Amino acid sequence: MRRLLPLLLCSVLVLAGCSTAYYGAMEKLGVPKRQILVDRVESARGAQQEAKQQFASALEQFLAVTKVPSTELKAAYDRLNDELRRSEARAKEVRDRLAAIDDVARALFEEWNVELAQYSNPGLRAQSARQLDATRRRYTDLMRVMHAAAGRMDPVLATFRDQVLFLKHNLNAQAVAALGNTSRDLQQDITQLIADMEKSIREADAFVSAMQAAAK
Repeated sequence: MRRLLPLLLCSVLVLAGCSTAYYGAMEKLGVPKRQILVDRVESARGAQQEAKQQFASALEQFLAVTKVPSTELKAAYDRLNDELRRSEARAKEVRDRLAAIDDVARALFEEWNVELAQYSNPGLRAQSARQLDATRRRYTDLMRVMHAAAGRMDPVLATFRDQVLFLKHNLNAQAVAALGNTSRDLQQDITQLIADMEKSIREADAFVSAMQAAAK
């Protein structure tokens, strides 16, 4: 129930486009921005994991199309088109999750920076400032890796769209033969994409662990 209420608030307030009101409501429920940031990084990590699996599945279907007899090409096209749509949805989910992380991180760091001026103890203020700088650096490193991995999705999707469209209008053996050259390049692209996403997932794990350790 504790997790359900924040989700309901998120649906209402985020749809209203009022992140500040959402974060304020969550603070009153005892959920600070730091925890929201950790939750969203974990969510983005999960989205990238799902996207990685989906792109691998799409590649499998793409390679399968190059091997089917012409009598089964229409069914193979339909499967590949479905994989493309699912891949596009996963890619959008990853981008949405990253945008949500950026939003709460910006609010957290702004609040943290403003509250530095409220310290009367200069030693504690300096310690908090160092923690802010360290957290911001870790966050910047994390987002650089996550955005780099996400950026590799678009050219892969563009290649998939081209080939699905090509198949749609050329459902014949010659069209399948023409896919052979593309499949090698696409396989390399997706292999690199998966490696980048795995690196991004590891960075997310490290960031979450560091944030959780600092909160103890």
